[in-house]
Amino acid sequence: MPTLPFHQVDVFSAVPFKGNPLAVIAEADGLDDAAMQAIANWTNLSETTFLSRPQDPSADYRVRIFTPQRELPFAGHPTLGSCHVWLALGGRPKGEHAVQECGAGLVRVKRDGERLAFAAPPLRRSGAVDAELATKITAALGIRPEAVRAVQWVDNGPGWIGVLLGSRRELLDIRFNAAALPQQPIGVVAPWDRAQDGVDADYEVRGFMWGGGEDPVTGSLNASLAQWLIGAGIAPTRYVASQGTALGRAGRVHVARDGATIWIGGDVAPVVKGTIAV
Repeated sequence: MPTLPFHQVDVFSAVPFKGNPLAVIAEADGLDDAAMQAIANWTNLSETTFLSRPQDPSADYRVRIFTPQRELPFAGHPTLGSCHVWLALGGRPKGEHAVQECGAGLVRVKRDGERLAFAAPPLRRSGAVDAELATKITAALGIRPEAVRAVQWVDNGPGWIGVLLGSRRELLDIRFNAAALPQQPIGVVAPWDRAQDGVDADYEVRGFMWGGGEDPVTGSLNASLAQWLIGAGIAPTRYVASQGTALGRAGRVHVARDGATIWIGGDVAPVVKGTIAV
């Protein structure tokens, strides 16, 4: 039975077991869709990625991203984790930044000190959420409608709707009703109060996925929230978001706007290195 390089990394944390785990299978050119989906279902992580040679000559590598149930055109922590593994296996960018080819197109990834950062892809859908859906969202989150400061579409692939609350405590107190909106990903964000919450981050984020599961740390959500919050003048052009607190994690997402580009950065901690029989 053939074997391929297999890595498992922890993304958005410099410390293992505090971020969001990702499985990465390299040299995956020979795997078909069914095999990739079966492996992702077996690893049972939020995402598993497969590295192969790019089809676009301007890209450095190609990545396909699978949840246990479906393929995604783009996701954030798989982008950083996959690039980390590609570099660790000897990959060298052709230009200033690594260029990842994925279902959403080409995504630039750069070194940001000890971290990697990806350029936030354009939103596929933005703007107002209709009143009926907004009512269902507040009910699913178990919050009062007046607690919502703003709500809008922030979809860059997974289908996110963003909800802004007034305080971190309100956000951490959410008890999400998974049965209420099982197929609608919802991202909730609230500012830290430095007097009460400390100075380690500026915002707290929670991401509720398909089926109601909560994601530990979510790059795509943080990218879309940053485009919304910075674009609307709600957030500064550089900030740190905390995510995973409610799950016992300590993810940190480093957001910075440079010109027209918003970069989403994070540490990647290697955890497992070996081979997988396919």
